Amino acid sequence: MTEDNILATVLAGGKSRRFGSNKSEIMLKDKKLIDYTLEKLKTEFKKIIIISNDLNFKNYTTIKDCIDGQLGPLVGVLTAMKWAKKNNNKYNWIATFPCDTPFFNISLIEKFKKVSKKKDSKLYFAKIKNKRHNIFGLWSLELIDELEKDLVVNGARKVEDWANKIGVKAINIENEKYDTFFNINTKEDLKYATDIFDKINNDKL
Repeated sequence: MTEDNILATVLAGGKSRRFGSNKSEIMLKDKKLIDYTLEKLKTEFKKIIIISNDLNFKNYTTIKDCIDGQLGPLVGVLTAMKWAKKNNNKYNWIATFPCDTPFFNISLIEKFKKVSKKKDSKLYFAKIKNKRHNIFGLWSLELIDELEKDLVVNGARKVEDWANKIGVKAINIENEKYDTFFNINTKEDLKYATDIFDKINNDKL
């Protein structure tokens, strides 16, 4: 069943400086990198938006950061919250996903849905072993005013620091044969991701 209490948001607003070109558009095997994320999300959510300052994506609502200046993922989260408040009064949560992590397990989405009903925290991040993955997050819209104040007035920039200040719960993900949260930042990373795909297809993982 698709989810209408949660707005799925793909964060693709960065400059991709380390890669040298916009990562959303690069090809991994036979698809654009962002398409791996979108294909998983569209089976689980009624609505998906993409935060991007440079590109527009056909068949998806694409929004630029609500604050200029390339200030990082927190601004993308705030942008999604503002869109949700303006366009649909049913949304209580924003679920964020990066555009450059093609292997994440779709079971995470079901975990997001379950904890959204528990309401024992206003913020959840995915975690595997001892590493927290802050861009895979579930954010209550009740955080919108505090997030905007901290961005505009207090200069908050780092997701890690802001989340620790607010309070965040971890959603533990089982360790798998390869890093399901591996993200592509460089051309070397792209080659490594291609190797993972080849191993998966050859059942060597």
